[in-house]
Amino acid sequence: MTQAVRFATYLKDGSERYGAVIDDNIVDLSSRFGHEYPTLREVIAADALPRLADAAVGASADLKLSDASLRPPIPAPEKIICIGVNYPDRNAEYKDGQDAPKYPSMFMRTPRSFVGHGAPLVRPKASPQLDYEGELVLVIGKAGRHIAEKDALDHVAAVTLCNEGTIRDWVRHAKFNVTQGKNFDSTGSLGPWIVPFTGEAQIADVRLTTKVNGELRQDDRTSRLIFGFRYLINYISTFTTLVPGDIIVTGTPTGAGARFDPPRYLKPGDVIEVEADNIGTLRNGVIDEQT
Repeated sequence: MTQAVRFATYLKDGSERYGAVIDDNIVDLSSRFGHEYPTLREVIAADALPRLADAAVGASADLKLSDASLRPPIPAPEKIICIGVNYPDRNAEYKDGQDAPKYPSMFMRTPRSFVGHGAPLVRPKASPQLDYEGELVLVIGKAGRHIAEKDALDHVAAVTLCNEGTIRDWVRHAKFNVTQGKNFDSTGSLGPWIVPFTGEAQIADVRLTTKVNGELRQDDRTSRLIFGFRYLINYISTFTTLVPGDIIVTGTPTGAGARFDPPRYLKPGDVIEVEADNIGTLRNGVIDEQT
């Protein structure tokens, strides 16, 4: 399989399609394989990414990447599981005197809370405290429960990026949960595409950065995660069955807007770029909610 092939979901003529991204072009795979695999979720479930990559190499491009309206790569995942406080400096930001946690913090997000690459994040009417969180994402390719750490990465099909946008004051509305502030419609993003997983070396020491209007705000490496990728899959699969298309958002480095003094929340016109080595750049603007 050619490493340069990435896979994206996009809108064309009002319908959601998927294709292979090669250089700056898209090869439409829905027209070739849609009868077998309606979406990339079914492609992943069938372990068919290598087959589709082979078909895309050498095929004529169907449209320019710049002409596509990209969507979150995996439509309607069963689960979007997000990990909190998973970088050492992030734990120190809380200034609560506590050591690194024994177990990972986590919460769920809805698909509706995410947009794709290039689409604007929406600052809601309910609060001006829209914040950014750049993160690396694992896409599950093989189902499993009680997955051993030694086997964990066998269950990963692909990787992508997330801007896990958060409404800061709404995560503090209750004593024990952050769900409200993490699930406002269109406040986060996923993409721009998925990159097929090739092995542990691909993600073991990835530089992950977030820029706002070109200013570097977050900068860390996945080798510093408190809870590594293998452990997260093992831990999560203890309480729930992971299935193809599930998304694990693995944590954000220090440097979110809320941690500045005064806080630096996102506002309309801002541009946020989450970038990771050999994955790409997830870019979004910001608008105010209109309805």
